[in-house]
Amino acid sequence: MFICSVRASTLKFAAVAALSLALLVSILVLGGDRLVATAETASVSYVGIDTNEKRMRFLESFGWKVGEEVISEESFQIPERFDRVLSGYNEIQKAQGLDLSRYRKKKVTRFVYEVLNYEGYDGKVYATLVVYRDRVIAADIASADPRGFISGLEK
Repeated sequence: MFICSVRASTLKFAAVAALSLALLVSILVLGGDRLVATAETASVSYVGIDTNEKRMRFLESFGWKVGEEVISEESFQIPERFDRVLSGYNEIQKAQGLDLSRYRKKKVTRFVYEVLNYEGYDGKVYATLVVYRDRVIAADIASADPRGFISGLEK
């Protein structure tokens, strides 16, 4: 005679394993393109950006062609408390894997370049890099128009 018993914990384990597998498959099927895009941008190095040439190469790695001269270079301290505008800007940074909140009260340098290959907009467009100790901690593409646009580096 052969007896097989199943405990409640065995059923729970099987259910959790099945749900985990279903979740993994759905992530791969529905979010596979996003995972590939993240993997592509992960190959871009955000450290060692200590010269004008390296900053230009960094922007080119995202597909942006910029002027050779820095339009503006300014050092400032990131405030301890973020106002509404800076909080919104930090949300753009978080969407591209960066976070300014880790650099509160730190002195940083902002470099601004003119973007030469932005399509679909007639006005001036600028690329901004915020650097702390040769590490890019924030970056954006923005129009010069006050009612224009601002976005992350991804095209």
